[in-house]
Amino acid sequence: MQTAKRIYYNKIVTHPTFGVLTVGLFDDLSRFLEERLEEFLRNNPHLELEMLLEQLREQEEDTLKLIAELQLQEKRSQDDILSTAQEIQRWHIRVQKAKAAGRQDLATAAQDREDALLREGNQRWGQMQGLKERIIQSQELLRKIQQRRQEVQAKATEAQTARAKTQTQQRLETNTWQTPPSSFDDLEDTFQRWETQDELEQMKRNLGK
Repeated sequence: MQTAKRIYYNKIVTHPTFGVLTVGLFDDLSRFLEERLEEFLRNNPHLELEMLLEQLREQEEDTLKLIAELQLQEKRSQDDILSTAQEIQRWHIRVQKAKAAGRQDLATAAQDREDALLREGNQRWGQMQGLKERIIQSQELLRKIQQRRQEVQAKATEAQTARAKTQTQQRLETNTWQTPPSSFDDLEDTFQRWETQDELEQMKRNLGK
């Protein structure tokens, strides 16, 4: 279960409680928790898909937030470019007025200001193009995450169906020589599912999730 190690190791090493342990003891604890998680997932393989789905949902949410932030920055960049363009136009007019009035000193100073604004505008334009590229890349990442999540969801549904079918078959085989199941059997199944999920959540909390 290398996936489990990859998912949780970074969170283990930054655990607020375990961070005070010595390195050797800390490594032993981390290894023990990872091995317990691997053993648990081997016994409950369907839960690994649920954990992966949860991680993909978090990645999708983070990517959506990133896209929204980049789009906001792009809008601000566009506003800055428009404002700079208006300033360039204003100083260009002043250059022409100063030349027409024979004030070469003012014309030169105004031209310097216009040139500086042009450089600033070009820089802002480059920054906006960079934001556009990041938005495109983030949208492509979002598409891949959503596609992957759909694939994992399909596998999780398939695994859940197969597991339910197996449990039903086992129950039918058992019932061929035992008395019919009672409401206590349903209660037993309910408790087993709850206890399994509770153990997984406890392990995830221990791993610093």
